[in-house]
Amino acid sequence: MDHVSNLPEGVLCHILSFLTTKEAALTSILCKRWRNLLAFVPNLVIDDSVFLHPEEGKEERYEIQQSFMEFVDRVLALQGNSPIKKFSLKFRTDFASHRVDAWISNVLARGVSELDVLVILYGAEFLPLSPKCFKSRNLVTLKINSLVFFRVLPALEELVLFGVSWRDRDVTVSNASIKTLTIKFNYYLGTLSLDTPSLVYFCFSDHVAKDYPLAKMEKLSEARISLLVTEDQIERARAPNIYWVEDDVVLRLVNVGKLMKGIRNVQYLNLSPNTLEVLFKCCESIPLFNNLKSLTIESNERRGWQAMPVLLRNCPHLETLVLEINVGMLVTVFPEKSKIKIHMEENGPTQLRVPEVSQFIAEMMEHYAKSSSCNVELLVGGYLYKKWTAQ
Repeated sequence: MDHVSNLPEGVLCHILSFLTTKEAALTSILCKRWRNLLAFVPNLVIDDSVFLHPEEGKEERYEIQQSFMEFVDRVLALQGNSPIKKFSLKFRTDFASHRVDAWISNVLARGVSELDVLVILYGAEFLPLSPKCFKSRNLVTLKINSLVFFRVLPALEELVLFGVSWRDRDVTVSNASIKTLTIKFNYYLGTLSLDTPSLVYFCFSDHVAKDYPLAKMEKLSEARISLLVTEDQIERARAPNIYWVEDDVVLRLVNVGKLMKGIRNVQYLNLSPNTLEVLFKCCESIPLFNNLKSLTIESNERRGWQAMPVLLRNCPHLETLVLEINVGMLVTVFPEKSKIKIHMEENGPTQLRVPEVSQFIAEMMEHYAKSSSCNVELLVGGYLYKKWTAQ
């Protein structure tokens, strides 16, 4: 006896929502009971790698692309005006963007709250989507990698911009409702302006923008900043200030100071070695992080340590400093009035027996002691391992 088919329709649709749309569509051949259930599935996950699986090069053939687009058209037509929660679309194509506009407009009109669009293009740098298709009062989460012009989405809470080719355009994210913003691995960014007064989480792992004219993030609680800079950019930044005036690359790095001032209200901050290097070499001043409780540094032997004394002085209420050292050792630092206590994991002694690690830690702690005028104590497993006295 087929007990599954006897389940209520709502339960069956919920089960199908965990499958890709192609897999859900295939269930229609099981029996009459399953034939039209796809029309009421609230989550659509359409991925051409599943649709074309797994023949290499198949997706480049015109007739295959047409077949894929017709499949999407049929699914959306079958669903009619039924409510939808999530629409995920991942595909490779060289066809016109009007078809994608129509698909996005369809699901937005039906109240979709989560939209994820990943496009890999053949023969074009970007896919310009119409602003008319991005009108929604229900969209809460938007993840997109295409060049898009869209108006304020009043219910949007999460925005992910991943792998977008901006073609040196100036980008503005202006939204009063966004709480989570992730910007990763994009290309050819012009200026970046952020008018996001409700933002509480910000992740920026990207190339340095030309400028940051606006960075409004008063409610920001947590930030992760990882600037993608080249060795050449670092070397040019280390040059004497006299050479900066005509150097557009260095001016970009100097403008990072505006972004840092925008995140000054954070309580939890994670910085990469490249970010520390840029802060020390290129910013006129590191802002005062009055609310900062926890600072995590992804350390590198060659970069960023010069910025640490100034950064720590500008974190008057810091409770925890975590150093993620590149040999896999986790160090937690507790700044006090005239002393810095450093606690390591239980497996610390084993790693400290490695000469390179031991020397690196010793140099780092000695630098702390000299630059911060504090005594430094290194505790491993709760016991004092070594002490550095301020001079």
